[in-house]
Amino acid sequence: MTDQITIRGARTHNLKNIDCDIPHGQLTVVSGVSGSGKSSLAFDTVYAEGQRRYVESLSAYARQFLERIEKPDVDLIDGLAPAIAIKQKNSTRNPRSTVATATEIYDYMRLLYARCGTVHCIVCDGIVKRDSVDEIAAAILAVEEGTRLHAIFPVQKPTPPLLPDESLKLETPAKPGVRGRKPAKKAASAKVDPLTDALKERLTDLRRRGFNRLYQDEKIYEFSTPESIMEVDFSRPVYVLVDRIVVSAENRARIVDAAEIGYRESGEILYEIIPREEMDAPRERLRFSGAFECKSCHRVYREPEPRLFSFNNPFGACPRCQGFGNTIDFDLDLIIPDKSKTLDEGAIDPWQRPKYRAHQTELKRVAKLHGIQMDVPWYDLPLDQQEFVLNGNGSFPGVHGFFALLERKKYKLHVRVMLSKYRGYATCPECKGQRLRAEARAVRLSGKNICETVAMTIRATNRFFSELKLTPAQHEIAGSILTEVWQRLHFLDAVGLDYLTLDRLASTLSGGESQRIQLATSLGSRLVGALYVLDEPSIGLHPRDTAKLIRILEELRDLGNTILVVEHDPDVIRAADYLIDLGPGAGEFGGKLLAAGTVPEVEANPDSITGRYLNGQLTIPVPSRRREPSKEWLRLKGARIHNLKGVDCEIPLGLLVCITGVSGSGKSTLVHDVLYRAVAYELAMGEGGDPRSLYRELTGYDLLNNIVLVDQAPIGRTPRSNPVTYIKAFDAIRELFAAQPEAQRRGYSAGHFSFNVPGGRCDVCDGDGTVTVEMQFLADVELPCEECNGTRYKASTLEVKYKGKNIHEVLAMTVKEALRFFLGNPKILDKLAVLEEVGLGYVRLGQSATTLSGGEAQRVKLASHLASGRATGRTSVEANGSAKKVRSRVLYILDEPTTGLHFDDVGKLLTAFRKLIDAGGSLLVIEHNLDVIKSADWVIDLGPEGGAAGGRVVATGPPETLAEARDSHTGQWLARVLQQKSSAAGARA
Repeated sequence: MTDQITIRGARTHNLKNIDCDIPHGQLTVVSGVSGSGKSSLAFDTVYAEGQRRYVESLSAYARQFLERIEKPDVDLIDGLAPAIAIKQKNSTRNPRSTVATATEIYDYMRLLYARCGTVHCIVCDGIVKRDSVDEIAAAILAVEEGTRLHAIFPVQKPTPPLLPDESLKLETPAKPGVRGRKPAKKAASAKVDPLTDALKERLTDLRRRGFNRLYQDEKIYEFSTPESIMEVDFSRPVYVLVDRIVVSAENRARIVDAAEIGYRESGEILYEIIPREEMDAPRERLRFSGAFECKSCHRVYREPEPRLFSFNNPFGACPRCQGFGNTIDFDLDLIIPDKSKTLDEGAIDPWQRPKYRAHQTELKRVAKLHGIQMDVPWYDLPLDQQEFVLNGNGSFPGVHGFFALLERKKYKLHVRVMLSKYRGYATCPECKGQRLRAEARAVRLSGKNICETVAMTIRATNRFFSELKLTPAQHEIAGSILTEVWQRLHFLDAVGLDYLTLDRLASTLSGGESQRIQLATSLGSRLVGALYVLDEPSIGLHPRDTAKLIRILEELRDLGNTILVVEHDPDVIRAADYLIDLGPGAGEFGGKLLAAGTVPEVEANPDSITGRYLNGQLTIPVPSRRREPSKEWLRLKGARIHNLKGVDCEIPLGLLVCITGVSGSGKSTLVHDVLYRAVAYELAMGEGGDPRSLYRELTGYDLLNNIVLVDQAPIGRTPRSNPVTYIKAFDAIRELFAAQPEAQRRGYSAGHFSFNVPGGRCDVCDGDGTVTVEMQFLADVELPCEECNGTRYKASTLEVKYKGKNIHEVLAMTVKEALRFFLGNPKILDKLAVLEEVGLGYVRLGQSATTLSGGEAQRVKLASHLASGRATGRTSVEANGSAKKVRSRVLYILDEPTTGLHFDDVGKLLTAFRKLIDAGGSLLVIEHNLDVIKSADWVIDLGPEGGAAGGRVVATGPPETLAEARDSHTGQWLARVLQQKSSAAGARA
């Protein structure tokens, strides 16, 4: 194997015949401005060729599609290792997948709990275990030496008490079809003989096998004297005497023999202690069982096995919710929509209806009797008082009892309508959202069951397993299991995800979190000699946590792997062993190799834009003057959800405001889950439920007329959706083509140039340009349509041209090319110019929305709002002839808009921000990028840590104020950036 990956003549997408080498066993970073061809080189050339070569090794069935799978446009790739791609997108939609299952931690935890957990009885909470012979011997020898014992076992095996669900199963219903016949009563005088045939046979068998004595009520009865057997009361328990033993170390063998005989004959053994003659005390019995049973109530259980702890397996899943943790039931959030209300103020919504007011009156009456506080907000009410209101007590049915009464009247239409208003996805009442059946939840390790363990954060779980105290026997079993768990928890902590809980649904993770989980899983697999291709793993990471990520990448490299990273973060770039810089521009203006080598070599290369930013020649300047807050403020008080601890947040309007904090500090929770929903609800724009229970007070929303969430969700889910359709520029382009003489001669309208409606589009692929081939057990393959060759249109439609290009060729242009092509068409230019302003000049007009990254999708949305903001902000003429400027009073919320942006493009994005603010908008941006934070007018920092240690406002004010806050991690990093600015200004002076 060569010591490098050799690439010659790479021409994929916009790459200009690139020749480069990627050294094996090193951390290589590919940098460059957005659209310069980084992903084309790393993913569409190197990884795609690695994937193609892998598929070549598969079955003939899979290989039959290879002729049609497009090969990367490259002359030579040599020295290629098995490639693994870790991308940003979170494609998990399975409601059962969690962080623990995705990282394989849960598999090891299931094994650990099955082998080392202590089982508790679900009825009496006693210890459930099987007594081993060695344990029996140890327990007996612990009795005072010289004590006399009788070793006995029952003649007939006792029937153990049933578990609650088993007793229900045994209730046999009456046979259908038999009516009017009463069961015959047994004669009162009839006497049942306790000495049944089965018992006689059992006694005969025992005597034949050498057992000579029976035992009952401290008396011994000999088989050799039949008259004594006649005295035994067989209607009561009868025992067989195995041995009479005196406790001493020499008699250990006899104790063990007696136990083994008892286990073999009846599954249990009893040792009755005979008190000394001078002591008149009752005889004590020590009972040991070979069955896996409760030591208190003797209920028999199955021994735990790994599948018992799986919510994906019927054996372990909660029978009520099937392992989902929630059921369609009465939703407490609908029953008590505003948890800041007191019971007196009508917190229980259904009881405020005129028909059911009597229940509110009854609540007030019982509240006085039981000391329930009626003047305390629901979320501050003690848990036992909440339980009383919900579950009732005595004659008071409570909320659940109230709905149970209504259920009996469902035959009435108005009752069914009433019940439907309060139904929703509610936490499963049986498992309380823990997903597992009662038997699984009864297995504990250091006092915690598996559900309670996965409900902890990764940091807390790591501490729990580190402090776990095991017996020597348990440690021998669990040693290797714990090593695997510790290793994976360490990797998750190392990539900055210590704030996540292990039961967090994988579908709720951001793209950056999902990617770092895959990275931690890859490191846990300990593969050697692989090529890892990563797409901006630093996304969503606070600068404090970037150092942890770099250590993880270095550990992965030191195992003997080759790491290829597409990255914009300066710290990750500086940590590279080898740096490849592409550029100089985006799209057709990029795709060239500007520099390659170590970081100092690239910094010294004048052609490298990245190098000039790294060595300080180019910088994003700190604003010389910041906007001052006006009298217009949006104030949110008492935000409580997830880890937010009654947060009070004041946001000045008309400014660029950044929400900062370490990962997991509550930024997205505050902005997305509380603030956006609250303002949207007050402006009558909300689609969800009433969010007022999540906060105490909201003021200043009347200063806004709109709130826009510009998130990283895809702009479309079909290949037909693209940037020009989203920003409404495609309408004008289609009208332009429809106005051409050839189109008018053929009678083509603007709709004929659309690939969303029949007419001019290809009928085979319906305008997608591709067809999907199902490949059984492999992922489906998308192949170019053979009819239109991926152009999406019929041949006749493509014959209509404007300036020598047809509609397909226009859609294949980048935004920058299209701006030159459509000169003289202001209707189209105005729409396309905003895409260039937000740093998307390299994107092709017809690029499928499914291929855009989260950051690109967000910037397309931002461009759309920027265009509409300009339209709103234009001068309008009133009826009296006077001109008036209409200002948009919109609050724009953005979540990490710098995702995928080079230093050079961040400056363009900040310019777009200023234009939105100048048009009358307000910007609230969740961000980790220090260049954006230092350019903000106002910063709100949450923390101080992630998870439970976060959820508080640490500091607020301009960036300079934040830099002085000692408790703020963001402030400490910001101080360095501002200090560099002041030192650079001093040097120039």
